Amino acid sequence: MAGVSYYAAAAAGTGRPCVVQFGAAPNRSRRVSRTRLRRRNAGGRFGLDSNSELQVDVKPSSGSMVEIELVATNTGSALALHWGALQPGRSEWVVPPAGMRLPEGTTRTHDDAALRTPFKTSFCSRFPSVYRMNSEGIHSILSFQSGSNSTLKIEIDNPGLESIEFVIVDEAQNKWFKNNGQNFQVHMRPPAGPHHQGQQHSATAGSIGRKNRDVMQLLSKNASTGDQVNEATGTTSAKCTVLDLFIKSLQEKHGSQVLCKKVFKLGEKEILALMSQVQGSTKVHLATDHVEPLILHWALAKKAGEWKAPPPGIVPAGSTLLEMACESPFSDAELNGLHHQVLEIELDEDSYRGMPFVLRSNQTWIKNGTSDFYLDFSRRTAKSSEVTLPFSFSPILAKNLLQKSSQNHMLIFFPCIKGTSDGSKGTAKALLETIADLEEDAQRSLMHRFNIAADLIDQAKDAGQLGLAGLLVWMRFMATRQLIWNKNYNVKPREISQAQDRFTDNLQSLYKMYPQHREMLRMIMYTVGRGGQGDVGQRIRDEILVIQRNNDCMGGMMEEWHQKLHNNTSPDDVVICQALMDYMSSDLDIKVYWDTLNKNGITKERLLSYDHPIHSEPNLKSEQKEGLLRDLTNYMRSLKAVHSGADLESAIGTCTGYTSESQGFMVGVEVNPVKGLPSGFPELLKFVLDHIEDKSVESLVEGLLEARAELRTLLLSSTERLKDLIFLDIALDSTVRTAIERSFENLNNAAPEKIMYFISLVVENLALSTDDNENLLCCLKGWNHALEMSKHSDDQWALYAKAFLDRTRLALATKGEEYHGILQPSAEYLGSLLGIEQWTVNIFTEEIIRSGSAASLSLLLNRLDPVLRNVANLGSWQIISPVDVAGYVVVVDQLLTVQHKSYDKPTILVVKGVKGEEEIPDGVVAVLTPDMPDVLSHVSVRARNSKVLFATCFDPNILSELEQNKGKVLSLKPASVDISYREIPESELLVSSSIDTLDGQKTPSLSLAKKQFLGKYAISAEEFSDEMVGAKSRNIAYLNGKVPSWVSVPTSVALPFGTFETVLSDKINKEVAQKVKILTEKLDQGELGALNEIRNVLLNLTAPTYLVSELKEKMQGSGMPWPGDEGEQRWEQAWTAIKKVWASKWNERAYLSTRKVKLDHSNLSMAVLVQQVVSADYAFVIHTTNPSSGERSEIYAEVVKGLGETLVGAYPGRAMSFVCSKDNLESPKVLGYPSKPIGLFIQKSIIFRSDSNGEDLEGYAGAGLYDSVPMDKEEQVVLDYTTDPLITDCSFRTSTLSSIARAGYDIEQLYGGSPQDIEGVVKDGKIYIVQTRPQM
Repeated sequence: MAGVSYYAAAAAGTGRPCVVQFGAAPNRSRRVSRTRLRRRNAGGRFGLDSNSELQVDVKPSSGSMVEIELVATNTGSALALHWGALQPGRSEWVVPPAGMRLPEGTTRTHDDAALRTPFKTSFCSRFPSVYRMNSEGIHSILSFQSGSNSTLKIEIDNPGLESIEFVIVDEAQNKWFKNNGQNFQVHMRPPAGPHHQGQQHSATAGSIGRKNRDVMQLLSKNASTGDQVNEATGTTSAKCTVLDLFIKSLQEKHGSQVLCKKVFKLGEKEILALMSQVQGSTKVHLATDHVEPLILHWALAKKAGEWKAPPPGIVPAGSTLLEMACESPFSDAELNGLHHQVLEIELDEDSYRGMPFVLRSNQTWIKNGTSDFYLDFSRRTAKSSEVTLPFSFSPILAKNLLQKSSQNHMLIFFPCIKGTSDGSKGTAKALLETIADLEEDAQRSLMHRFNIAADLIDQAKDAGQLGLAGLLVWMRFMATRQLIWNKNYNVKPREISQAQDRFTDNLQSLYKMYPQHREMLRMIMYTVGRGGQGDVGQRIRDEILVIQRNNDCMGGMMEEWHQKLHNNTSPDDVVICQALMDYMSSDLDIKVYWDTLNKNGITKERLLSYDHPIHSEPNLKSEQKEGLLRDLTNYMRSLKAVHSGADLESAIGTCTGYTSESQGFMVGVEVNPVKGLPSGFPELLKFVLDHIEDKSVESLVEGLLEARAELRTLLLSSTERLKDLIFLDIALDSTVRTAIERSFENLNNAAPEKIMYFISLVVENLALSTDDNENLLCCLKGWNHALEMSKHSDDQWALYAKAFLDRTRLALATKGEEYHGILQPSAEYLGSLLGIEQWTVNIFTEEIIRSGSAASLSLLLNRLDPVLRNVANLGSWQIISPVDVAGYVVVVDQLLTVQHKSYDKPTILVVKGVKGEEEIPDGVVAVLTPDMPDVLSHVSVRARNSKVLFATCFDPNILSELEQNKGKVLSLKPASVDISYREIPESELLVSSSIDTLDGQKTPSLSLAKKQFLGKYAISAEEFSDEMVGAKSRNIAYLNGKVPSWVSVPTSVALPFGTFETVLSDKINKEVAQKVKILTEKLDQGELGALNEIRNVLLNLTAPTYLVSELKEKMQGSGMPWPGDEGEQRWEQAWTAIKKVWASKWNERAYLSTRKVKLDHSNLSMAVLVQQVVSADYAFVIHTTNPSSGERSEIYAEVVKGLGETLVGAYPGRAMSFVCSKDNLESPKVLGYPSKPIGLFIQKSIIFRSDSNGEDLEGYAGAGLYDSVPMDKEEQVVLDYTTDPLITDCSFRTSTLSSIARAGYDIEQLYGGSPQDIEGVVKDGKIYIVQTRPQM
């Protein structure tokens, strides 16, 4: 290993200089959240500036000794190393203690947090600088400089140190050299796990070294709507172009539906052409950001290639009619300060097929390359062919889909989200119908199919992700033999491969241009095969003749196959060739031939169905075996080169190059290697091929993943032969999956650590194939950390690993939902158009998922789950609300779909999905689910209040048994971590008091006194009273000044009861009040759709001047910032947030909840509590009596990273949970680590909290029904728990959780020992309480 130069990330090896900052200090923050920004490398070459470089080499020495050698070239005379060392999991720099001998010239910084060691500038010495660091520090130093190269060697003999971190400083110029803005960080001892197994590619007989790279170097994070991706840096910037604004203004101001659109490049500028329809009028709009004045030279066409002058009645003002065309000037326009040119043409009929045009700027003609521009009217996406979203999408998924469907000015604005009567919802309908129209032609041959697909690329691209989904569905139907490959048409193999090549070249172009669609494009390419120009396809035709001639097999089956190959080769030929090879290898056993065919979907009937059918079985001789096996093996390469997108050997050969070695074959068959492959990459691929059949697959999978990681940089660049690299990556991905599946049997009795290791491998593979993979990479880091914890016998390792198992499952479920939402509607609609068998359509998305790594990962997680639960003593259940019950078993898919249903007899719901915000239906006595809502979520509180058994089941076998009892009567008895159940006769079933009776007396009516406006629009905390505000505000005022000094309460003011009603009745809001009155009457008549309309109407309220002035006075008087001081826009943001809080009185859940308990909704009054947001490190909810057990001596709490909305707002995943005895508040016990993938963060802001008079009624838990709205939008951050000290630092965790528990205990004491439900945050170690109320 000596002399090995490790690889580096980011700028390393790219020749790109590092960021140079003048007067900027290094990143030495002790906050762990900053450490994730560091660039972690194990060495490499870095640019310091345009003339200087830094070379870092890391070499293991004897024992635990590690040598780090640094060489800086062409540097100044005042260069110094500013540095320290790092321990595992810690962010603080370790420096030698005071008094220890340090290298010559070394000084400590003023805060004693770092060392600074000057480089020597001597040009004569021949000895390197050597620093020796052992467990006690540095004890010897020599230094030298060779020419202009400053060299530094550090020898570290301390296993407790993981890495060194440093920056280079030129003290003469006060210039800091950093690694792309971050500190350099060089690992010495990579942690165990799939990413840190070695340092080089030199392969031993059975293993391959993994390069020591940071997991986050594999990050793929695409831009959202309106964002543009900087291809060089991968960063995004929100930038809405004038053309985007133009489309938006058409739809918002004029209600236009976009029927079709196209964006063309004009050098650095663009021109948008679209057809729209509004109120029966069809128009063509053109808009461009071109600076010089333009003339449109245009015509209309009713057939292809036609230029026909438009009727005089439709030409725009100022136009000039010519014999075959018209010239019309553009007009200047402006949107949001952005200048552009526009032109509008209103059409007189619907029979036009399109509009050809060119542009003229002064005397210069502008064309679309060498062709005319053309807007194709036939590609309409509205009217009868809207692009619509499925009605069943969740709002988050729908929003995600809308975001992903647009980028680079190809925005698709959906005019409506609705269902359609023909089953086309959630599809690019126009594209699918075009495909169906062309299918008959596509069935003539694969050449026709691939050429048609290539022609449809633009239409698919314009329809965004749904368009590409349509192409994928069509190609998948083809690949799975649901469509006819050949019908009465003879075509040469080279013509098929050329058509494939054309199609895949188009896909390659999209892959370069639209990184947000790369995952979908990979899936399409997987189904198609590589293709190829020139002799790639022709070899299929010619080489079969050579095989027949060389091996004397000119007749029979070989001749019939030859005729098929000559006229219509297809992917079936790969299987037929393999069947022949297996037949020869088995000493001519004809059963083996048929087994191979049948296992791959080729029956005798299919062989007979070809245009050139294969009637005969092979009838060869043993003396032909050697020659045929040799030649068929080489022939298989040609077949796979054309037809197989996932064959590893052919993909490697195409990228690394090969020359045909078969005897008598075509002379000069040669494939050149792809240029720019990483050093050692061919040897790595050779290792993979050499071990492809290994029974023990760890080393093989490590090699495959290392190859994929190495490929990643090339796949993100515009490589000349990008397509070949994509197919190689697809093949590597597929081989990982098959290798993992092959290992399942060996894992039957494996230790949990080995299963965890395999999980980490599969998670890495899935991340490498996934767009927006940050969550998966954080899961991967979690698994690696769990392996480290297990290795060091940490007693929390199983509990920690269980959290990441849950998070990984959640990631898979989210991905499955995304696939189903995007692909399944297209499969169903296109399947109906093409007559595909229904069973094939029904399982389309399921089969897509099964064909990837997600299915393997799910199996591994299922295998590990019971092991972890056993080690962590978790049992099979988590009991959220413990109640003994009996009832009839009913199985439902989602609790959301039945939350407002009333069951007329005691019902036990077995529910597949519970999000956390649902209501418990009337008549339900138990809810059992595999989902994992937080114990303190809304639905959990509802269950406990209603005395409903609520529990999460971790064992799928138990859940399946319960589902099989559907319709039966069961008795359920919960214990601490288990539920016992038995079937009982109906006669034993007693109707409990919680069940609805026929006369409706189950739920008593509650009275609610309407609050009056007492003349003040805003009040300070000192004025809070029962008549002015709700319990939320009053409790905060009560706590202020009473809590211990180490607990803070945010300053608060409020908009009191009656303020909303007064604002609504103000004459400036007369129109809004009239609309609300009409909608309220509709609501009273049972039209629940009016709820959403009321909420939207209320957003049009205008703030009276009295309200603005009084609120400003109260906020400033309480020391709070006034939003209006930052500009009128900031006040408008605050006012919108206030209106949203008021409007939440009419959200569906709250309205139906009040109706359920017979509260008079009109009497519900809404005060608004105004507080300054604490930008939390953590947020928590405390129940001072354990809600799961009812134990009053025990505090239960849940903690999330960031703001508390992810906890109380039912975001996916579980919070960290712990209990703490009130007799021993210094010893909290962690019950579960967090699995929430998302954290919410916000900077300086104001939050407006709902505070109604109906939230804390006795017998009615109204808390959480209404909205609290921050003035600013929270930032969603994918959480990396491996850098969170609450997870990784035991002392920090104990201290923080103990402080939370103590705060809960002290507040409970302030209320005379009455159990409290408390919300708060932790910021820089300090506790803030934002609200408390009686625990329900």
